[in-house]
Formats: sequence, C-alpha cells, structure tokens
Amino acid sequence: MHRLSRRSIAVLRTTGAARRTAPAPITPASPFNDSVGQNDAKLRWYSVLASGRSDAGRNSTQLNLRNGLLLGNRYESTAAASDASDPPAEKFEYQAEVSRLMDLIVHSLYSNKEVFLRELISNASDALDKLRFLSVTEPQLLKDGLDLDIRIQTDKDNGIIHLTDSGIGMTRQELVDCLGTIAQSGTAKFLKAVKESKDSGADSNLIGQFGVGFYSAFLVSDRVVVSTKSPKSDKQYVWEGKADASSYTIREETDPEKLIPRGTRLTLYLKRDDKDFAHPERVQKLVKNYSQFVSFPIYTWQEKGYTKEVEVEEDPAEAKKDEQDEKAEKKKKTKTVVERYWDWEQTNETQPIWLRNPKEVSTEEYNEFYKKAFNEYLDPLASSHFTTEGEVEFRSILYVPAIAPMGKEDIVNPKTKNIRLYVKRVFISDDFDGELFPRYLSFVKGVVDSNDLPLNVSREILQESRIVRIMRKRLVRKAFDMILGISLSENREDYEKFWENFGKHLKLGCIEDRENHKRLAPLLRFFSSQSENEMISLDEYVENMKLEQKDIYYIASDSVTSARNTPFLEKLLEKDLEVLFLVDPIDEVAITNLKSYKEKNFVDISKEDLDIGDKSEEKEKEMKQEFGQTCDWIKKRLGDKVASVQISNRLSTSPCVLVSGKFGWSANMERLMKAQAVGDTSSLDFMRGRRVFEINPEHPIIKNLNAACKSGPDDEEALRAIDLLYDTALISSGFTPENPAQLGGKIYEMMGMALSGKWASPDAGSQVPAAEPNNTQTLEAEVVEPVEAGNQK
Repeated sequence: MHRLSRRSIAVLRTTGAARRTAPAPITPASPFNDSVGQNDAKLRWYSVLASGRSDAGRNSTQLNLRNGLLLGNRYESTAAASDASDPPAEKFEYQAEVSRLMDLIVHSLYSNKEVFLRELISNASDALDKLRFLSVTEPQLLKDGLDLDIRIQTDKDNGIIHLTDSGIGMTRQELVDCLGTIAQSGTAKFLKAVKESKDSGADSNLIGQFGVGFYSAFLVSDRVVVSTKSPKSDKQYVWEGKADASSYTIREETDPEKLIPRGTRLTLYLKRDDKDFAHPERVQKLVKNYSQFVSFPIYTWQEKGYTKEVEVEEDPAEAKKDEQDEKAEKKKKTKTVVERYWDWEQTNETQPIWLRNPKEVSTEEYNEFYKKAFNEYLDPLASSHFTTEGEVEFRSILYVPAIAPMGKEDIVNPKTKNIRLYVKRVFISDDFDGELFPRYLSFVKGVVDSNDLPLNVSREILQESRIVRIMRKRLVRKAFDMILGISLSENREDYEKFWENFGKHLKLGCIEDRENHKRLAPLLRFFSSQSENEMISLDEYVENMKLEQKDIYYIASDSVTSARNTPFLEKLLEKDLEVLFLVDPIDEVAITNLKSYKEKNFVDISKEDLDIGDKSEEKEKEMKQEFGQTCDWIKKRLGDKVASVQISNRLSTSPCVLVSGKFGWSANMERLMKAQAVGDTSSLDFMRGRRVFEINPEHPIIKNLNAACKSGPDDEEALRAIDLLYDTALISSGFTPENPAQLGGKIYEMMGMALSGKWASPDAGSQVPAAEPNNTQTLEAEVVEPVEAGNQK
C-alpha cells in the first residue's frame, strides 16, 4: 500500500466527507466534472508519486486517462476503506513432513540415548496405573489374575530387547491414535477424562504428558514391534514401525506362541552401534539409575549361578595304585563348580521413602536409603525429610555427608550430581548448574520429587522459571535448618567434624550469597586470642565481649602461632579484648563481605584508625608535641615507603608497627594475592593500601631516636637505625621486604657491632685490649734498668 503525505490525508478526509454527502456516488467509470474531484485525483496522483515507489508500470495499470480526465482504478480504496468489509479469510491447517518430524524427535530431542529405557518403562508404568485405576469401577479387567509388573528380557547375541507389561494394553483404534499420532499423549488424554469425571479425581501417579516418549525407542532401534492386548478386546494387534520410515503397519496377531493374556510387549531391534544396550548388566544399571522408584516391580532377565560339588574322574594310573594299596581308605574326589542358569530378578527393590510420612520412617531407614542411593558407606551427619505445599508442591530428603569427597573439588565445581531430581518417581537428572542449590551448598545430597516441574519435552532439562526459584529458596532454607541442627547438637564433635569437611563451603557462601548472611553467620567458627585450641562461634564471641566494646576485632594471618605473636595484639591483650584469628585464606574475604554481625562491625586490628576505647585527647596532644618533630623526621627519611608516621595506641612492648590503610589490602591479603598463580600483578600497586608507620613513644628505641632527632638529625647511625626499624616492622607486621638481601646485610652489621669480642678466647683478647697497659709497664721497667746498668758501670 502506498504511503500518503499528511497533506494528502487531510485533503482526502475533507473530500471524503464531501463525497459521502454528494447525491450521486462517484464510480471508477464516471468522469470528474467538479473541481473537487479533479483536485482529489491530482492529489492522488501526487501522493502516488511522492510515496517513494517508482514502479511506473504498476501505476500505469491502476490509472486510466479517459476524456482528458485522470481516473484512479483504486479510487474507493482510500476514501471508503472504513465502510467496506474485509473479505472472508481462508483457514488452513499446519502441515508436517512426518519423516522429518520423526528425524527431529529421534536425533534432536534427546541428548542421551540411554533415556529410551526410562521413557518406555514410564509408559509401561502408566499402562499399569491406568489398569489399576479402572479396575476400581470395572473389576472384570483383572479377571486374568496377572501380577502388575514390568519385565525386561534381552538377547545380547542378536541385539534385541523385549519389554513387557501387564497393563491396560491397547485396542486397534488406540494403536492408531496413540502410536500413529505423534505428540498425542494417551496418558494426558486419560488424565483429562479422569478430571472431567464426576465420581473420581486425577491419579497423580501417571507420568506421561508429551506424547513423544515412545518414539525414543528409535534412538537405539532400527525397528520396533509393539504387540498389545487390551482386556476390552478379544484380539491382539501388532504395530510395527521403522526408524527411517514415514508409515507403519498394524496387523492381528495369529501366532499362538506370541499371544499374551493382557498388556503390551515391545520388541526393539537395536542398531549395530547400540547393541551393547542388550547386555543384561547394562539394562539392570539403567533401570536402577532411572526407574529405581517406579511404583511397580521391574524384573530383568539375569544370569545367576550357584555352587555345587561334583565328582572328578580319577586317572587310571592312580586308580590302579589305590587298588594295590588295600589298606588305603578309598575317598571320592570332588570339585566345586558354579552352575549357571537364567531367572527373573527384581531390580527396583529400594522404595521411595520420601513418599512416606516422616513420622513413620526410622533413622536406620533414612541411613540405609542414603547409602544405597548415593553409594556411601558412612551414615550421614544429618537428614531432613519434608513436604512443601502451596504454590509449588514437592517432596524431598536432604542429607549432610559425614566426610567431604576426595579432592574436595565440589567447592569449585557446582555440578556434583548430589541432588537427584525425580518427577513422579522417575529420575530426570542430577546434572544441575546451580538451579536447585547454590555452589557453596553443593555438598548437600538428596532427592527432590515433584509432579509438576517445568521440564522440556525430553524431560532432561529443568527450565528456569519462578517455580524453580521458589524450590531453590525452600531447599536452601531446609539445608540451613539441617546444618543449624548439627551446630546446636549436644554432641559438639558432630559440628566440629562438619566444619572440618565443609567449613570452606559456608565461608564461600558469605561471599556469593548476600541474601543468606543472617543464616550463614551463626554457623561460622574461628579460633581466637582466648580460644586457640577450640573454635568458637560469633555468638560466643558476642557473649564474651566487654561492656564498653563496640566492635568485633579480628586479625588475618597464615597460622594461629603467627596471629598470636603479632604486635597488633599487644594493647588488646592487655585490655583483655578477644580477637578472632582468621587463619584460612578465604576467611578475610568472607568476613569482609559479612561486614557486621548483630549490629557490631568487624574491625581489622592491622589497619589504621583502630579505636579500642582508650583515647585521651590531652595525652595525644602531649605526645604530638613531644614526638611530632620525630615523626616528621622519620617520614622524611622513609619517603614514599609510608604515607605517614603516627603515634600508636596499639603497642606496648614493640617499638613500631606498620599498619595498612583503611580501604586497601591488609598484609595477609597482599601476601595471598601475590601467591595467585593466575593473578594480575599490575593490580598489586593499585590495590595495595597506604602504609602507616606507627611508633611506640614508651619504647627505649623510640626515645633514643627522639633524642637523636633533636640533637643530631643528620647522624648517619640514627638514619640507618630508622631504615632498620622500618624493615623490621615490615616483617613483624606480615609484609614481605622488597630487598631481603639488603635487610640481611643490615642485620649482620648490627650483630657484628653488638657481638664484637664478646665471646672471644682469652689469649686473643689479651693482645688487643691489654696492649697499652703492657707498654706502660715496659716503660716503667726501662726507667729502673738504666740505674742498674749505671751501678754496673
């Protein structure tokens, strides 16, 4: 459609109004005798030319010049479009190329071939559930007396799998409707009919919903044969289809040997590359993994064996020798052999205990289920069995393992396969990337079973939705309640064991999950200056705080010994203030993210502006007057190595200390960042905090330097003492010296001066210090000797 300019539209509206009031309607064949019509036609021609399209041929077919007047063939389309009714639309059905659709289902819908058995067993379970449901009102359906079960038999030599159920079966028409129509779910149709029924409700045990599960058989099969017998029909029908065909066949079963009383038998003729699925051990493993908790017994055809004693034929030479020895007691020789046979074995013996009432399940049953489901050999530290109802309904059992896995890789790998998701007792997946549990709780193991999760058609992927977020929130809350229960247990060793294995995970949670800080903080444990051998909680620290104490003090270091001997602690220990020791590399980052606990801020005692409640303005003023010049002198000597030199309020026995700036890295964090294998060294200078050199005015060394500053500020020995003092403070404060060799040289020089001749041998010592007295005595002897010589003379 051509676009009209605003001016054209305005004129058309006026002309259209005039045209509607005219006594004679204007038709495409009638001439324009009035000026309005001529102007309108001109404007139409102008609008066509101004619309931006230059298709002259098309425009020429729409316009005819008759009797010298310009007539438009589509004249009434703009003026009377609102009055004319739209032509009736023709309705079409979507068409699908069946072979292409089957190819998509087989090759693109499922990411893992082994789920075919899960889908087929789920279909068999639904067939059994339908029969059980219908038999309540129609008991004659169970007249055959067959057990409700599923049986799987394999032929590994020929690559064939037989899967038989004694369920409701299908009639001929149901075969056409369910197997011949892609994406039509017989289970969904049945559920809809049940919901519409007045005398019963929906059976929540039914699994199917999409109508494509059956076709997963073609993932591994070239040909599938379905033989089915419904109790509503006297005949048994056989459905047969191939993977690469767009058609199928249905025939009546006439072979007496292949007749079944009731139910359905699927026969899968496996592809050449997938014949390993026909091994009995492989089938048994798949059943245990995916369909362990299906409510009907699943039997697999397994090879078994028993031992027995059999006689061994004797060697003729030995038999002759025994006959000659009449006294020898004859004993029949036997050997133990294993007799092999085939028999049915129930594969899904473990029951889904999460469907039971928690009050009816014992601790032993929980522990036994945990060991079987997760292949563990130790009992869990704790378990939590709960049912959530409301906006989302699911049942779950969560466990806290007794020990961490070898290598402890879960803390960096959220895909731990510890949470097993079931939908109606059928295993869906255990490969989640943080959808159900955050990374720091990846050590929690358990099962989650729901009836209405948002899954994709292949039932392998949990779609992101509000329901999933609600589930995650509730699962995390229950996990925290379970861990809190361990911490409040009378047996303190249980939580110590938990903290030893999973403490780092909770600290990681302080970094990654701000929403749950209030749940995480009470679970943390640290050593402290008043508890060096036993970890304490933050609640215990707060209970031990002094009345005048406003903050929670901590120091980060690489060990408890190093933290205990740091000079930052001196004044706090004198005042009996407890300090937390953060000795794990992740501790400082976790505490920094927490920021506070119970309205008390975390304070790093290795950083500047430490307030321990003993500030006196008068005393500070006196100290600044006394040592202010010395501070400036030391700052001038150290230059850019320090941001400033201040008088310390945290030292009592040490002469000085080097503290970090308020907003930069601490010494411990700087050490950790330098040790990173893939760290960015360019950020070290940027993130390294300003360093403040604090001096202790009560220490003799500082007093001597104060005197040196006033008497001889240019004295080389005093300046060298400042350098050595700074290097020593660098090490004692936890920093790494930039030139260790130079520092070592200074220390050796000072040691040489202090130890010169202190422990030297007596002979060596009498030569140097007694040289002058000996010379004096010699001179005195020389004064006397000439007198004696003179007498001789």
